[in-house]
Amino acid sequence: MHAIQIQSDAERTLLWKPAPNPIPAVGEVLVDVHAAALNRADLFQRAGKYPPPPGASEILGLEIAGEISALGKEVAGHQTGERVCALLPGGGYAERAAVPADMLMPVPEGWDFEQAAAVPECFLTGFVNFYMEAGLQPGETVLVHGGASGVGTAAIQLARASGNPVFVTAGSSQKVACCEALGAELAINYREHDFVDRVLAHTGGAGVDVIMDIVGGNYLQRNLTLLKAKGRLVLISTLGGARAEIDLRLLMGRRARIIGSVLRSRTLAEKIEIKQRFMQRFWPLFHEGKLCPVIDSVFPIEQTGEAQQRMTENRNIGKIVLKVR
Repeated sequence: MHAIQIQSDAERTLLWKPAPNPIPAVGEVLVDVHAAALNRADLFQRAGKYPPPPGASEILGLEIAGEISALGKEVAGHQTGERVCALLPGGGYAERAAVPADMLMPVPEGWDFEQAAAVPECFLTGFVNFYMEAGLQPGETVLVHGGASGVGTAAIQLARASGNPVFVTAGSSQKVACCEALGAELAINYREHDFVDRVLAHTGGAGVDVIMDIVGGNYLQRNLTLLKAKGRLVLISTLGGARAEIDLRLLMGRRARIIGSVLRSRTLAEKIEIKQRFMQRFWPLFHEGKLCPVIDSVFPIEQTGEAQQRMTENRNIGKIVLKVR
């Protein structure tokens, strides 16, 4: 098969080159990959700052869609030719990938593989952090930073589907408009307005119940000022820096909680539980057309470098997808 491989030059160039075929282990299937989707974790791994978990493929790519081409031992309930999508710990930027059968999700009828590849990472991330980590309850308000990202666009839709008013920050008027079209009650261009002032003004000073933050850094203290009593802040990335200083009295006085969260490095058992709970609660909404990934652009796999550059420059709204075959 072929796969995207990172070269050892200064630019860490990405090339589509021959690579060994993956061999499905017990309980796994082999998937012929038709499409894969980009995530910021891929950029960090390419830069040498985010190694894959032990035992995971060194090949980039955390989510795919394709067709089952072979079954490993002890796999039941699946057959070759099935159209599936899945979250991976690595190995997605390739013609084939080995996937635990329990992580497979069916491609909704009428969808192409590009749409399906854009679902697993962003929707599972939104789900686990809203409903499992933060324990989001109906009617509670949420703030999502990076509302026009893949995770952000998924989180807006999930919040709306569960009856939660959602506020977001985004970096351009075009991104703000996209978030509003998806159902955000308040979308703030953080380059033009202070999100703390805007949220407090919109809520009459009440603030929000849950915040999902990809920024970290100096957003930490500002986020805490927006939390209601017993509010929850879920940190899922540190794009603005990994260190911050806060006033602990504010945290204590509001009985608030700061929750650190990851997805890629969780155990397989945890990921299977997340996938199963997500599908039980939200999968029917894909079939009803009430949930759908936002696709920014589709690149041929040979142009992965250009696709990643688009993400590096923050030009995407929603998911960037790679077409493999």
